[in-house]
Amino acid sequence: MADPVVARPKPCLVTLKGGRTYFWCRCGRSANQPFCDGSHKGTGFEPLKVTLREEEEVLLCGCKHTGNAPFCDGTHTNLPGGSPDDDPLSPENLRVPLVTRRQGPRAHLNGGCYVVSPALAEQQERGHLRYSCLVNGELGALYQMQMFFEVAGGASPVLSFGERDVILFVLEGAGSVNISGRKFAVAATDGVYLRPGEALELAPGAGAPLKVFALACPLGELEWPERMLENFDAAWPQRVVPVDAAQRVAMGPRYFQVLVDKRVGSKVITQFIGHIPQSKAAPHRHLYEEAIIVLSGEGCMWTEDCKAPVGAGDVIFLPRKQLHSLEATSEGGMDVVGVICPGDNPSINYYD
Repeated sequence: MADPVVARPKPCLVTLKGGRTYFWCRCGRSANQPFCDGSHKGTGFEPLKVTLREEEEVLLCGCKHTGNAPFCDGTHTNLPGGSPDDDPLSPENLRVPLVTRRQGPRAHLNGGCYVVSPALAEQQERGHLRYSCLVNGELGALYQMQMFFEVAGGASPVLSFGERDVILFVLEGAGSVNISGRKFAVAATDGVYLRPGEALELAPGAGAPLKVFALACPLGELEWPERMLENFDAAWPQRVVPVDAAQRVAMGPRYFQVLVDKRVGSKVITQFIGHIPQSKAAPHRHLYEEAIIVLSGEGCMWTEDCKAPVGAGDVIFLPRKQLHSLEATSEGGMDVVGVICPGDNPSINYYD
């Protein structure tokens, strides 16, 4: 059997009705993509029958090489034309204005997208902990709450996000995190996962503060238990995931490594660390909500008709379906950490 034809190097955004049967084109020859029109006859391919229980907006594979048929799994990003760049010096892009004005720590772009600098955010103190809120429902998020923690001089108070999945990213320093009575050593660039209902306590090592981003899904409030909870979920013993170059996944000229996902128990949030070479991605969208932390390098976040500068330490909030393009302008590119929710695959995107 010959390989399927690449009908289009990007997925198809469609709404499937609950209880209705569809036939996804597997051969790539249909003129009615992503659905079958009978063109597979004589090719050895057969369409795939698809029936969902409830109405759902989905991305069906257009390249026909997915490993999760009929749904997109990001395979198209490594096919010709599947991970296109955009020219930041084109006449159209040169007319796009740069947003330099801020409202407090935030520079606002289109559609609720914004760039926030933790260094400029209002901080609160509680014992050895200083903290600030970067993303929440009042600021436009539908699925996530993101905090920035800095602990110095001793352990933080015990804190919890209640019945929510929580992912931490250690930005700077080393020390430990106590998760509901189980202590783990942590260091810069580690990802950490907490199960719903668990509590945590952060403690810096000697000599330097511990700086940590925390993201909880779904939306909620920070809680302050009087003492450490003893409800560590031992069914998921692995909670700290370090960077491992051997786990990198190519996405065109870019690459990423998943840190925290369903392999360690997280069902609604996925965290990844990645590198963007000096380039500007073509404008695209995601079906998930995303927060991106810039670890190194400089660049611009572009939306429909404006762009904002970004640099190390900045956080970019992207609402679901927001058109965007992240450009790395530094010669050495840009390193980032991303958190998507709800979602499990950061390589899935779509274009208008």
